[in-house]
Amino acid sequence: MAEIEIKVPPVGESITEVTIGNWFKNDGDFVKMDEVICGLDSDKATFELTAEAEGVLHIKAQEGDTLNIGDLIATIDSASNGAPKETAPKKEAASPKESAPVEAAPEKIQDKAEPAAVAAAAVGSAPGKAYEMKVPAVGESITEVTIASWSKKDGDHVEVDEILCELESDKATFELPAEAAGTLRIVGKEGDTLAIGALICTIEAGAGSSAAAPAPQTTAPTAVAADKGYNEKHASPVAAKILAEKGIDPKDVNGSGSGGKIMKDDALKAGSKPAPAAQPASAPAAKPAAAAPAAPVGAAPAGARGQRREKMSSLRKTIARRLVAVKNETAMLTTFNEVDMKPVMDLRSKFKDKFKEKHEVGLGFMSFFVKAVTVALKDFPVVNAYIDGEELVYNDFSDISVAVSTPRGLVVPVIRNAETLSFAAIEKEIVRLAVRARDGKLGLDEMSGGTFTITNGGTFGSMLSTPIINAPQSAILGMHNIVERAVVVDGQIVVRPIMYVALSYDHRTIDGKDSVSFLVRLKQLLEDPMRLLLDM
Repeated sequence: MAEIEIKVPPVGESITEVTIGNWFKNDGDFVKMDEVICGLDSDKATFELTAEAEGVLHIKAQEGDTLNIGDLIATIDSASNGAPKETAPKKEAASPKESAPVEAAPEKIQDKAEPAAVAAAAVGSAPGKAYEMKVPAVGESITEVTIASWSKKDGDHVEVDEILCELESDKATFELPAEAAGTLRIVGKEGDTLAIGALICTIEAGAGSSAAAPAPQTTAPTAVAADKGYNEKHASPVAAKILAEKGIDPKDVNGSGSGGKIMKDDALKAGSKPAPAAQPASAPAAKPAAAAPAAPVGAAPAGARGQRREKMSSLRKTIARRLVAVKNETAMLTTFNEVDMKPVMDLRSKFKDKFKEKHEVGLGFMSFFVKAVTVALKDFPVVNAYIDGEELVYNDFSDISVAVSTPRGLVVPVIRNAETLSFAAIEKEIVRLAVRARDGKLGLDEMSGGTFTITNGGTFGSMLSTPIINAPQSAILGMHNIVERAVVVDGQIVVRPIMYVALSYDHRTIDGKDSVSFLVRLKQLLEDPMRLLLDM
């Protein structure tokens, strides 16, 4: 009776404890060597714990328990390696899932479903078997996802790689393809939040004959179905749902996704189009249209006190949690200055056409600010540092996070090694990241590891703000709108385009002298942009 003890492994120098996120196996289950048995969460990342031997699993700690490194988490009775209680059906149901890679970025999940299809074919050949589809692991720091919408209905026949639903995490939105062919049985409903590894649906095999039967009936329905499938492929599930609610035909919407696919942002922007389009179409019905002014669309009755509740998205909950944590855990302070943007605007207007012609990208203000920030960070390296426990970590590189607003909320992709990039390279990277952010295609590697953040509230008309630090960074620069103001230059009152800039910083790391000097250096570089070109 050999019993193997499974203990919490060391996962990093600064990590002393972990929390059990969820068990993938039940107490008494037979497990194989290196099979994933549970997920563990630390304050840094989420990782999987694998079986160290083959045998019967005996769980010693439950989901939600917090354990120290080295604590006993489970035991494996290796004497029962024959697994008499584990019947063939359960092993068959598990085998295809094991063959499907789960450590994939959201945008790669469809590609990773291919190996699972081979295993699913074996399951499909055995009538009566149900293939379990669980929420895949989509990144180290993501522990749960929300079902945004189902593309298929309960009881529908699905084929391998056919999109079943759209899942939303606090980082990105991605589609879940079918890993087997058969009849779909939905377990998780729209709006449900599920942990990684939780059962989301099952696919009952053996439905291939019933699905094949309707096909030879007539050719007309087949043509209609094919046309419907084309439209569905070119609109994401969330976008299709929004368009359906607004009564907009997907054919009338231009998609910004790959292959012309209609994304959620496209559907939201299409909201204002149906109203004017509907009136010309109903021109013959002039009399009913005349009655419309008596009851304006969207007008609430006088004195109405309506309310509505919406469930917070995973992204919004994460933003709320992180911002409150930053306010509570840092000594945050903000210092301000103003920048005369005329030199930058003059330089930009002089070269923007030639710049775009040569580099095929526009010359914006952000590239000037990114370049100026990288120079200032070299002069004041403490602004580019962060606290790790009782140590101060200095970065010799500048990975600049740029805040981007999307329909789902604020995301902060990172421009890597910005200090080595040219103006054109910075502009191209900003455009690439902004497009991927708005399409919900950003990967975790594109949003992690920044050393300093820039946010531009000026695009929405903000005159002044105190931005909140993007932890674990120590500082964030806030840009604002450019307004013509009367200022004194060389003893003369002149009108100049002025921008207020704000630097929020962690006073535990950065002293007032460094923060103020950093902003002054930034002001010098922007008011004399030739310094950026001459590295002065």
